[in-house]
Amino acid sequence: MKLQTFIDRFEQYAPINYRYHNDPTGMQIGDRNAEIHKVMVTLDVRPEVVDEAIANHVDFIFAHHPVMFHKTQNLDFAKDPQLALYGKIIANHINVYAAHTNLDNAFNGMNDWLADLLGLTNVEPWLPNPGNPDVFMGRVGNLTEPMSMKEYAKQCKSTFDIGGLRLITPDLNRTVKRVAVLGGDGGKFYREAQATGADVYITGDAYYHTMHDVLASDFSIIDPGHHIEVVCVAHLVDMFQQWSEENHWEIEIMPSVINTDPFTFI
Repeated sequence: MKLQTFIDRFEQYAPINYRYHNDPTGMQIGDRNAEIHKVMVTLDVRPEVVDEAIANHVDFIFAHHPVMFHKTQNLDFAKDPQLALYGKIIANHINVYAAHTNLDNAFNGMNDWLADLLGLTNVEPWLPNPGNPDVFMGRVGNLTEPMSMKEYAKQCKSTFDIGGLRLITPDLNRTVKRVAVLGGDGGKFYREAQATGADVYITGDAYYHTMHDVLASDFSIIDPGHHIEVVCVAHLVDMFQQWSEENHWEIEIMPSVINTDPFTFI
């Protein structure tokens, strides 16, 4: 099938204009007019993921995080490992598409999947996207049973199956009933999260000085890391397989099995 056909179907679900500001979402490397036969879904495009794609004869990598976040001034493959990664992708005729903040903001997208994984009920959107106020970036909902902040942080660690997390709170014994969540790097939105009435805000990449402000605001954040967004891989594979069956696409779809979390807890 044509790659453009796949892109068109995906962008019906998560339009490019759902992205945050000028986030590098969409076609990144390759030819949108190419014929594709095997799709691999991944959170990140790292060298070991590209090797996995090559070994599995993949010609299309569908990623959440863009492989190209910043513009490059050259393609000197010997100068920079990241540039060499681009060269390897091109040399092996692999196409790469990134669905970043448009997937985060889509209805039944990343933040809905995170809210569902957390078992939240009565889930509502919050944090309008500045470029598209009809689209919301985060979700907020209620726990089925209240618990202490310390208990809830431990539950999150178990839910996300991670070796550790960071808890920023003025009181470990504070009761948690309402939870706001935003996948990725969302610490700067803590005031908006607090305004939802949430007792705690779950997001990644908590910044040291901002977290001092969180404590001064008598608020709490659980930072389980950025990698929790890997929840998207299984959901996307299922969704793409459903679309393939409905539209009689002659493609194979597989998840990447490489763990791209850069952090190890010891």
